[in-house]
Amino acid sequence: MNFKTPVELAKGACAAAKAKSSWTVPQMILMGILAGSYIAFGGFLMTVVTQDLAKFAGVGASKFLGGAVFSVGLMLVVIAGGELFTGNCMMPLGTFAGCAPFGGVARNWFWVYISNFLGSVLVAFFIYQSGLWKGAVGVNALNIAVGKTSIPLSEAFFRGILCNWLVVLAVWMSMAATDIVGKIFAIFFPIMAFVASGFEHSIANMYMITLGLFIKGDAAFVAASGIPAEKLANLSVGGFFHNLIPVTLGNMVGGILFVAVFYFLVFRNKLEEMN
Repeated sequence: MNFKTPVELAKGACAAAKAKSSWTVPQMILMGILAGSYIAFGGFLMTVVTQDLAKFAGVGASKFLGGAVFSVGLMLVVIAGGELFTGNCMMPLGTFAGCAPFGGVARNWFWVYISNFLGSVLVAFFIYQSGLWKGAVGVNALNIAVGKTSIPLSEAFFRGILCNWLVVLAVWMSMAATDIVGKIFAIFFPIMAFVASGFEHSIANMYMITLGLFIKGDAAFVAASGIPAEKLANLSVGGFFHNLIPVTLGNMVGGILFVAVFYFLVFRNKLEEMN
C-alpha cells in the first residue's frame, strides 16, 4: 500500500506526541503563532468567497465552497509546519501509551493555545488595517461573528465536539499519506465537512470574532451595513468568551475522546510494545 495503516498511524501519533511535548517554549510559541495565522488566512478566504454566493448558488453550495476554501488553513499548518491546539488534542494517545508524559502534553497545549490566539488576532488586525473587508466582505464578517457569539452554550459545546472529531481525523489521515497530494486530499474532505456542516472550531473563532469586533468599532461602516443594533449586541468581549469557552471544551472532547482514546483502545497492545 502507498499509505500507512491505522496501527502505523497510532504509532506515529505516539512518536509525534513525544516530540511535541519536549519542544522549547519559544518553538511552541513561534509555531503556534504560525498555525493561528494560517487558520485565520483560511477564515478570511472563506469570508470573501461566501460574501454573496448564497443568493446566486444557494445556501448549501455557499457552505460547501466556504468549507472547501477554508481547508487551505489546515493544509498550511500540516504541510508548511505549525502547532495547532485542536490538532494537538491527539497528543494524549501518546500519554495513554506511555510515550509522552501528560505534563508535557499540558505544557504544549497551554503555550500553543495562547500563541494560536496571538496568530489569529495578528492576522485579524492586518486584515482590518488592509481595508479589504470594506463592503460586502465586512458585512459578511460581522454576520459570521454575530452568529457565533449568539450560539447557546450547550449547542456551542456539541458543535465543538463534532468539529474537532473531524479536524483531528484530518490530521490523522494526513499522516497516512506519503506525498503532498495525498495529504491535501486527506485534509480537504474532513475540513470541508466540518465548515459546511456548521460545526465550531475554537482557533478559527478567535480570528472571526476578533475581526468582527474590529469592524464593529467602525461606527460609520456599521451604520451603513444595515445590521440592526440589537443583533450586534452579542458581539462583544463577553460574547467572545461565551463562544470560545464551550467550543474549546467541545474541541477537546471531540479530539481526545473520539480519536486519541478510541484508537488507543483499539491498538493498545501494539502501542504498549513500543515501550
